[in-house]
Amino acid sequence: VQLQASGGGLVQAGGSLRLSCAASGRTFSANWIVGWFRQAPGKEREFVASIYWSGISPAYVDSVKGRFTISRDLSKNTFYLQMNSLKLEDTAHYYCAKRDSDTNPYTTWGQGTLVTVSS
Repeated sequence: VQLQASGGGLVQAGGSLRLSCAASGRTFSANWIVGWFRQAPGKEREFVASIYWSGISPAYVDSVKGRFTISRDLSKNTFYLQMNSLKLEDTAHYYCAKRDSDTNPYTTWGQGTLVTVSS
């Protein structure tokens, strides 16, 4: 499986962006957990959100709860991160990732897509 992230860009504070991550491959599993991470300049990569490929159990880091929504579209083998009410501190490279289950690490990563929030 390969992941291809897209959708980053420059947006003013308070604005919205939607990131997409297209998964390619021959086999998909409801047990997969797909997620988004981000890394701001000079900071460590942090977890942002995740969801089972089946669509259950979305999870978010506290700093984005109520503003970001993770979802997936099985017909397109794509998952999304809808980001609303963006803040300056959301500026980062965003990475999509997959793990085979909740007992496995994230081992498949997409390339980063840059989100820049301006004042």
